[in-house]
This record gives sequence, C-alpha cells and structure tokens, in this order.
Amino acid sequence: MLRTQLSAAANRLRISGRHSYFNTQQVFKVFQQQQQLSQRQYATRTNNNGGGGRQETDISTYPPERIRNFSIIAHIDHGKSTLADRLLELTGVISKTGKNKQVLDKLKVERERGITVKAQSASMFYEHNGQKYLINLIDTPGHVDFSYEVSRSLAACQGTILLVDAAQGIQAQTVANFYLAFGEGLEVIPILNKVDLPTAEPERTAKQIESAFEIEANTVLHVSAKSGLGIDHVLPSVIEKIPPPNGSIDKPFKALLFDTWYDKYVGVISLMAIKDGSVKKGDRIVSMYSNTKYEVAEVGIMHPEPMATTSLQVGQVGYITCNMRSVSEAHVGDTFYKEKEPVEALPGFVPAKSMVFSGVFPIDADEFDRLDESIQKLTLNDSSVSVHKETSAALGQGWRLGFLGTLHMDVFRQRLEEEYNANVLITAPTVPYQVKYRDGSTTFIRTPADFPGAGTMQDFVECTMEPYVSATLIFPEQYLGPMLDLCTTHRGEIQNHTFIDESRVMVKCRLPMADIVTDFFDKLKSRSQGFGSFDYEEGGYDTSDLVKMEVLLNGEPVDALAAVMHRSNVVNTGREMARRLKEVIRRQLFDINIQTAANGKVVARETVKQLRKNVTARCYGGDVTRKMKLLNKQKEGKKRMKKFGKVELPQEAFLTIMAKSSD
Repeated sequence: MLRTQLSAAANRLRISGRHSYFNTQQVFKVFQQQQQLSQRQYATRTNNNGGGGRQETDISTYPPERIRNFSIIAHIDHGKSTLADRLLELTGVISKTGKNKQVLDKLKVERERGITVKAQSASMFYEHNGQKYLINLIDTPGHVDFSYEVSRSLAACQGTILLVDAAQGIQAQTVANFYLAFGEGLEVIPILNKVDLPTAEPERTAKQIESAFEIEANTVLHVSAKSGLGIDHVLPSVIEKIPPPNGSIDKPFKALLFDTWYDKYVGVISLMAIKDGSVKKGDRIVSMYSNTKYEVAEVGIMHPEPMATTSLQVGQVGYITCNMRSVSEAHVGDTFYKEKEPVEALPGFVPAKSMVFSGVFPIDADEFDRLDESIQKLTLNDSSVSVHKETSAALGQGWRLGFLGTLHMDVFRQRLEEEYNANVLITAPTVPYQVKYRDGSTTFIRTPADFPGAGTMQDFVECTMEPYVSATLIFPEQYLGPMLDLCTTHRGEIQNHTFIDESRVMVKCRLPMADIVTDFFDKLKSRSQGFGSFDYEEGGYDTSDLVKMEVLLNGEPVDALAAVMHRSNVVNTGREMARRLKEVIRRQLFDINIQTAANGKVVARETVKQLRKNVTARCYGGDVTRKMKLLNKQKEGKKRMKKFGKVELPQEAFLTIMAKSSD
C-alpha cells in the first residue's frame, strides 16, 4: 500500500514538468503533503457528518414523558438568538465564555445582517427535580419574509416561547406568530425580555399581552437574555407547561421530514421529528412521497453541531443521513416509515405561496450549469423558494424564482454569492398577476413577457387581477395620521384601527402586493420615526387596471426591463426608467432613442446623443461648400448606421438599474 502511494507521488512529481530529476526526499515531501490534505478533508468530513468515527451517544433512555420540544418565536430583534445562547450555556451545550453571540445563527448572512433567516435546532440535556430531560429547542426567524420557516418549525414542537421586548412592546410579527402557534394548538409561554433596560416598561407590556392574547399578566416571565437575569426559570417553565410529545415506541416507525440541507460528503441530510417507533443505523426506510427505499447510514441530534446517536425514538427530533444523493429526492413535509411496515401519511405542510418573483441569470453564460446545481442545493435548504427556468432575449438562459418577500430575495442572492461563489444578475421583483379571459379561463402571469398584448386585451380579456395582502401595522398613537396617509397613497383600504393600550394603535388594512415590495417598509419606518412595525399575510386577488410597460431602444423592446403595473403608476415609473437608462447607456455613433410605452402609447422619452467626429478639421479656409459636402456625407452615413446598427444594453447597465431599483 505504501509502495503504491509513493509511486503515485513520484508520478505526480514527474508529470508536473518542473523537475526532470527527483530524489527520495522530494517523493516523501509530496507524499506527506497529500497525507496532510487527506487528513484535513477527513477532519472536515468528520465535523460535518456528526463525528464519523466518534462514539455514538445513547439517548434511548429518554421516554416521551421526559422529552420537550419547543421553539422561540418573536418579532425581529426582540432577542430570540440571545435567549437561545443563554439556554445553551445553562445546559452546558456551550461553555460560558461571555463571548457567545448568536451561536445558532450559523450562516454568514445572518451574522452580517444581525437577523435570523434560517430556523436552527439544538438538543439540550437538563435535570429538573431529580429527573433528566431531553429538550429540543428551535430558534426561528422573526421577519415576515421567513414565516414559512416558523410554521415548519412549529410542526415539530408541542409548545413555544413567545418573546416580547419589554421596551418595544407588542409588534406586528408578535401578533402574527402568536396566532400561528395558537392555530397549531401549541402551548404558549409568554416571556418579557430586556427588562433591565432603562427604557423597559415590563408592567405596561405585560398588560398589552393580557389585552391582545388574553394571557394573565402575572403569569408572564421577566428575563434579560443579555445579562442572564431570570434565565434559570425558563426551562423549568418549559418542562411544567409544555406537554410531552404524543406517540408510542411500540408502534411502527413514522417520522416527519421538516428540514433538509446538503453536505458534499454525505449528500442530503434530513431533519426529522419522530412521531412513532424508533430508527437506527442500518434500518431500511421508505419515502412516502417518492416511494424510494433508503438504508440509514447515521442518526443523531443537533448539539448544536451534529452528534451521532445509537438511535432516534418517538418524541425526539434529530437528523438522518441515508445516502440520498440527489437534491430532488428530498421533499419537506414527507412521511418516512420502515420497509414492510407501512403507516398512514402525516398531513405535511401547505406549500408556500410565492409573493414576489424575480429573474436570476448568470453573469457569464458558461456558469449556467454550475449555477443550476447551486440553486438546487440552496433551495433544498430553503423550500419556500419556487424555481422555473426561463429565457430572456437580453440576458440569455436563467430562472424565474419565487420568494416570500424582497428581503427573502436579497438574502437568497447573498447566500448564492457567499456559499456557492455565484455571480448572478437579479431582475426587478414582480408579483404574480392573474388574467381572466372571456371564455372563463384564468392565467397566472409571473413574468411581463406572459402578459397579453394590447390586441388580445381588447378582444379576449375580461379583466386583470392583482394580489392583495391583509396587513397589520402597530405604532404609537401620534403617528396615526401619517400611517393612514401612507396606506391610502399606496392604494390601500383601511379596515379598522384599535388601541392595544393607552398609547399604541393597531391598524388593519388591505394593500396591493405590488405597492409594498418596493419602498413601503422604508416609508413606514421614516414616517413613524422607527417605532412602527408591519406584518402581512395573503389576502386574495382583486380586479385591477393593469398595463404592461415596455422599454424601447430605437424602437426595439428590451424584454428584461418590461414590467406589469397599475395604470396610475405608469407615467412616474416610465419617466424614472428612461432617466436611469440615459445615465447608463454609452454613447455611440448614432442617436439612441429611449422610450417607455404602455398599450402602444409612449409615456416618456430620452435621447442619448451621438458621438460626432469633426470631419471638417482638415479644411483650412476655402469655400464653405467643401465643409457642407463633408457634413452631408457624415449625415448620410449616420442615417445608414442608425438604420442597420443595433443598440446593445450591456449587463453593467442592467446591474446599475437593478441596484438603483432596490435602493
């Protein structure tokens, strides 16, 4: 074996062409480098797949009655990740170094932005009243764009902690998350965080919770996740108030797949909640979605890194690797069971409905295949993204991706760039419209290219419809006027407004989705001086006067810049688009006419003036007809050039326009 490896090292050295002569020392040097590389790869693989050859932990001694599964839900920036850090320290999962910050926020984008975008699970061992408990914690995102992560996490839990900032009080996402957990029938434990801040008003916030959710104020726990105040009361409350998971160890194995991710060494890793029975390494399990059989290669828990165990049993939440190599094989919400022991399928999850669509194209066309693989792997870890391939005349082959919001879209782009080194161009976001024809059929419009032309609209289309959202806004009373004005200027319909306490107002309204994907949230924060919060959910479709705005360069349409919008927005948007294009298009040897048009009518026009060569520079005096002859010749040449020349919009121009559109 050693001789074979040395020979291979010698061949590598000879083939490199750098030396025509080699000695034993050089051979051993190459061999040593290869061994070190292999050891590093093995160490990485061991860390990623839960320990490789490390000793497996036995958790079979924890029956369901000594297991608790709970999540932490809250509005953004109310301290979920910090509370999770303190609980992990309390149970000894991580050491108390004083430097633990957002341990469960493992993604680079999460640490850079300071928000949670991906729910993370961590199992803890805790002793209470002489009994040892296995407690599984799931830290969830707080932004509305990642509500699908929250809903999937709640399916693996029997209870949840509702965390509220004692200084900020109840926010819009607090209300949404509470009713999400309440609808799942989970036990809700309210906790006030940041009670040690000078601006904290715990009594007032507790009364808000009592008024909004009918939870007695005297049952609300008061903690400070940053300083550790009151943290030792959290887990005893979880054990006493949250019921243990249902199920039986004697029933056939049944598990719910609620999260997945891809590892380059072991393939697809599945995070499952075990509903009945048990599973261990070597078992044969079957996917009810695809009817594919797999052999279990490893089982374990997140601690918070993968830790291999001897088995997973009823009530426990852990990961399973089963040689699932293709990302298309994993389906979130799938039910798994043992071969020859069929069970009834679990309800699964309602598929996420994309609210915002955007085109994604590679900057370099040669990167298409690699980007396709990267998108598949990333959507495995974010199942709320929908993927459809499309082709643009201006940008080539790409994808039309559906997201839950503009922040979701921006985070997905950043993860593509940081985790997969992808260089992509993302077009302006659009919402899914509907076109109802006179024959009774209805078509979804995900791209402007699918929108019917002016002739079709007049002869065959009965009406066009756009998506609306049911929005909740919470803000201090003094901003009521500006907030109502903000809603009405964005074509919103105010439904009601109520006081949740003596100084805070909650407004319910319906808003067109297209009007909130741009700058609505920024304006809300500006008009409320940062005190307003906003949450929304799908509100159905309403009839709307929609038109398609096209961008024409010397009469030729640019499909990648077309957009569908309400007729009232066409003029302002058209003028702004024409102005931006004039700034980014390079001058050429002929005039470039930039036009924006809707329904065959031009609504705005700009002209990029031609470059002119001074053809009369060589004429020193003489008759004026010499100069006129040269100028007329140049004029005729430019006419021919304009007739046969083609305006090409460089990708740098698209990047500049899209960057400005997202500002």
